Amino acid sequence: MIRRRILLGALFAVLFTVGWWAGRGRAAGDRYANLDLYVEVLHAVQGNYVDAVEPKPLIEGSVRGLLRGLDPYSQYLDPREYQNLRTSLEGEFDGIGAYIDVRDGYPTVIAPVEGSPAWEAGLLPGDILYKIDGHNMFGTTVSEATAKLRGEAGTELVLSIAREGETEPREVTLKRGRIPNKAVPYAFIAAPRVGYVRLANFTAQAGAEVRAALDTLRAQGAKSVVLDLRGDPGGFVDQAVQVASQFLPKDALVVYVKGRATPIDQKHLAAAARPELLWPLVVLVDGGSASASEIVAGALQDQDRALVLGTESFGKGSVQNLYPLRGRAGALKLTTALYHTASGRTLHRHRTDHSAVADDEEEDTPEDSVDSAGSREAFKTSGGRTVYSGSGVTPDQVVQPDSLPLLTKTIEDRRVGLKFAKQWVGEHGSDGRVSPEAWTAFIAFVRAQGLSGSDDEFAAQRPRLTSVLEREFLRRSLGAPAAARVALATDPVFQQAVRYLSGAKRPDDLFAAARVKAPARVRAVVKAPR
Repeated sequence: MIRRRILLGALFAVLFTVGWWAGRGRAAGDRYANLDLYVEVLHAVQGNYVDAVEPKPLIEGSVRGLLRGLDPYSQYLDPREYQNLRTSLEGEFDGIGAYIDVRDGYPTVIAPVEGSPAWEAGLLPGDILYKIDGHNMFGTTVSEATAKLRGEAGTELVLSIAREGETEPREVTLKRGRIPNKAVPYAFIAAPRVGYVRLANFTAQAGAEVRAALDTLRAQGAKSVVLDLRGDPGGFVDQAVQVASQFLPKDALVVYVKGRATPIDQKHLAAAARPELLWPLVVLVDGGSASASEIVAGALQDQDRALVLGTESFGKGSVQNLYPLRGRAGALKLTTALYHTASGRTLHRHRTDHSAVADDEEEDTPEDSVDSAGSREAFKTSGGRTVYSGSGVTPDQVVQPDSLPLLTKTIEDRRVGLKFAKQWVGEHGSDGRVSPEAWTAFIAFVRAQGLSGSDDEFAAQRPRLTSVLEREFLRRSLGAPAAARVALATDPVFQQAVRYLSGAKRPDDLFAAARVKAPARVRAVVKAPR
């Protein structure tokens, strides 16, 4: 104990001396001006606080506070957090399967991973994780919340969830599972000659998975494609470049990086062109499309290569680099630059709320609280169309998702259809059709869940609810791709894309079909700035 105190005293004395010297040395300037203040406070806490305090949590806490004051994405990662970050996009992991950020001080769901425990339990984008296992989560970071959500598959945790429109938080018990981390969970021919590729996130294999999906679709007769980036929080930037490259001419500029300490020489160019270069292409985005998703959508829009449909994307265009810390298993994740698309615009939406951040990879996902002053600068695409910076990707044509009647929405929000399908298919099997017996049992099941609905409401909403049941029956019997086909049949954004693609023989035809100002015929792609 005495030896420990001597060592600690020597450590603080050295730090204090270094701080005094650095704060007063002319060469250091203002950079170290307050280092002596920090060391003095640290020394006072260590020596005089009412309870004994270990130096490690003090140092780590102060480092976290320092970085939290910079921006939502700069973080100190302890060894466990660093490992979680590395595995979240490089391989499968155990947890509940939900992308989260922090909004208004609480961990908030961005999107659940389809098929994960969070998804099956009915977690929705915007759900506030008020408590985890009884612990109030106000003021926690994404990394701290993620550490509580992760755990060995098969273990349980209890979430207290606050949802917009509900007066009281409700408790949900989840069992952690192994979360698959596939970039392309499914791809198929969705309409005559129209391929559909669902890109869920940009893992280390995203480019290869998209390439394989396109090869399969081409062999099956596809001549055009819908690339669905909705709810895709992003991931590895090199994979975004690989994905965009599959639709762009060789050496077309995909994205470049510009920062205070970064010259404009980090240019990412398209590799060798593929057969999909002449395919009409529609890209779907929404408020959950972030980071690498926005790089792809922005690149294809700037090069007038694709028609972008949906709603405005998230607006996360900053670069985070990882700096492993010498002698430690942790790392520093630091914002170092902004991405710029080929037109020169940045898609980053500057925010004033430093509490908002998401956990996925070096270059990723959401915040809130927008500071939009002076952010809508106009730029030109390769064909002369006007696009804007500072607010994510604005679609060429805004198409809102369908609004559901209250009963159907409640049933969907609570995943009642999925719960019923588990029970019904397990006992009776299913070919995907909803028999009269299944419909009657479903109504009874809904009411047993405590949800009210009159006979007239069930009758009026039967077509939509039948589609819900067909989707979930097929999910249980044939898997996620079959369920996705049913869901897309009533998806207005996707259906609009199919209408445009059905009459398009070349990329330019899409702009005319959508009555979007057509780009001038482009003879040369946009190249990187010099």
